[in-house]
Amino acid sequence: VTLIGANGAGKTTTLKALTGLVRPTAGRVRYNGADVTAMPSHRLVTLGIALVPEGRGVFARLTVEENLGLGAYCRTDQAAVRADREHVFALFPRLAERRRQIAGTLSGGEQQMLAIGRALMSRPRLLLLDEPSMGLAPLMVQKIFGTIRAIAASGVTILLVEQNAKLALEICNRGYVMESGGITLRGNAPALLADPQVRRAYLGE
Repeated sequence: VTLIGANGAGKTTTLKALTGLVRPTAGRVRYNGADVTAMPSHRLVTLGIALVPEGRGVFARLTVEENLGLGAYCRTDQAAVRADREHVFALFPRLAERRRQIAGTLSGGEQQMLAIGRALMSRPRLLLLDEPSMGLAPLMVQKIFGTIRAIAASGVTILLVEQNAKLALEICNRGYVMESGGITLRGNAPALLADPQVRRAYLGE
């Protein structure tokens, strides 16, 4: 599922509310049938929710491997953690090549790979992605989005916040358009991609 909208529409704030980083002033957050509105962020991770934040948020002074290890901080199954780390390296071969490199010295695209890999280390059932294409070269954006598609195909539910509306709607099943903190349009992604209002506002047509 993708949430699209202009700068300042409230997309990132929505993700922060879903992950306990800000407290909603109204409404409830329900996950898997339970009210999780007041649940702290670290508890939400144990329920299977992981966020890849805007700007990546890697631990710049730690290595790639250390960043991935922190993604699994709530797990005790060390053999499975090691297997999942190798799975992340299979998804992102560049990270495997740089496993002992300090994260702050990676390129922007490599840091985005690391941020996604770190989130996957918690074995999420719901993965929230905030602007994964921001600041990346077109070729790297295509690689990242190809991986997002593969993660979704593996059974992980994804909520994607993205300014590149065309790219987001092309890979998602459903979409929501947000303006000034409210949802103004919703529907299956192909229908939104063909909607004249969406095309004018977000696709430059």
